[in-house]
Amino acid sequence: MSDKASGERLSKRLARQLPCSRREAELYIAGGWVSVDGRVVEEPQFKVSEQRIELLPGAMPREIPPTTLLLNCPAQLQAAEEEELARRLIRKATHWGEDPAGQAPLKAHFRGLVPLLPLAPGEEGLLVFTQDRGVARRLGERGSRLEEEWQVEVIGSLDEAGLEALRSGTVLPGQLPGPARVSWQSETRLRFAIKGRASGLLEPLCRAVGLTVVATRRLRLGGVSLGAVPPGEWRYLKPTERF
Repeated sequence: MSDKASGERLSKRLARQLPCSRREAELYIAGGWVSVDGRVVEEPQFKVSEQRIELLPGAMPREIPPTTLLLNCPAQLQAAEEEELARRLIRKATHWGEDPAGQAPLKAHFRGLVPLLPLAPGEEGLLVFTQDRGVARRLGERGSRLEEEWQVEVIGSLDEAGLEALRSGTVLPGQLPGPARVSWQSETRLRFAIKGRASGLLEPLCRAVGLTVVATRRLRLGGVSLGAVPPGEWRYLKPTERF
């Protein structure tokens, strides 16, 4: 098949049409600034022939900075590996519509995402995916020192001695990373705030004091809270947020 019959790369066509450099054309396209017959195309290698190529208003050929995404992961999907979760749940259609970051999703944001501080099977809530090496390094180095906030839904009751046993971790000697702040949020929900990795430990900790765990949700990592993101949806880490 000839090049003419198969078309040419969108980046090559755009560079000739504007004109601009091929690199600038690729940045326009990856940034979501180029439409083909009225439909935005984000792949520089997309093949075109006689279609109408347009640059959208406000277009700038900027490098796309690495991004970090915060997923509210449902418990029933924790059987999947984090990479599979990213493919299944992190896409444009599951972006939280009330995301305060004000960032439009781009396909480039979903490439090369690295999962950090995974949840244990059966747990749900905040799960972090990033392209940012700085974020990956900070969570890798500081993950054992970050305070994690969890909400645990339980069946049963505790007296003050039972609460103190949860706070000190004496019912599971040597397993908790450190003392925890534990309080009742309601008649059925406990709040845990623990410095260090608590994933996989809260259910056996509660079971040891006679509580039956219904659900375990991670709400916060350091200074970053999941917020009101619905289960199965995600939002961007805002520039002002720090783990």
